[in-house]
Formats: sequence, C-alpha cells, structure tokens
Amino acid sequence: MEGRMQVTEWTPGTMSEVFHSNCPARVVLDHVTSRWGVWVLMALQREDLRFYELRERIEGISEKMLSQTLRTLVRDGLVWREVEPSTPPKVTYGLTPLGRGTGEPLAELFGWIRDHAFEILDTQAEFDRAGGK
Repeated sequence: MEGRMQVTEWTPGTMSEVFHSNCPARVVLDHVTSRWGVWVLMALQREDLRFYELRERIEGISEKMLSQTLRTLVRDGLVWREVEPSTPPKVTYGLTPLGRGTGEPLAELFGWIRDHAFEILDTQAEFDRAGGK
C-alpha cells in the first residue's frame, strides 16, 4: 500500500474520516440503515409500540429479524425496551432522545425517495431497455 496511510485511531474531525473502516459512525450507520433498522426507527417515530404491533406494521419482517434489529438498536441507545411483568410478558419499544434524532433525517430521505420513486423506476426501465449499457 505504497502512498497510503493506515488509520489506526479514529478522532473526530473532517467528514472524510467516515470512510475509514474504524470510524465509529460507520458501525452505527450500518445499524440504522440496515434492511430493517430504518423501518423500525421510522415505525417508532409517531408512537411507542409493542413487539407484535411493530411486526404487523413492518410488512415482511420476521420475528427473528425484528428481535435482532431491536436488540441492536437498544444496545446502540436509539431504542428503549420496557417489559411489563405479566403472562405473557408485554414488551413495549420506543425511541430514546438519541433515537428521536434519527427521525427527521430519515423522514427527509424517505420523502425524497417517495417523491422520486416513479422517476427512478422510469430510469431503471430505460436502462434495462437499452440492455444495461
């Protein structure tokens, strides 16, 4: 790797550091933007939800993936978890203040994608008609 420098310690600073493999923001970004992480965070924006409500709201997510995603987001401090001692236990999830900070940027991104989805699909169709060139 002549001419390249291996970063061994991350320090806050320039935006370019997010491209380094040891940047802590990369790990969190991976969790927030994982296949299901973004949907869980968006589903919890309006209200706290029980596990089964989240599963029903996020079409296509399995119980296993929802459980893994929630565990990761709770560990990251973006989601809180409350267990009511009952039979069966009632488990409710909500966004922490830190997790609420993801709401506006995710909503903006989702809104932009929603507003441009047909344009993107048209572009994909054109690309495919041209033989992918």
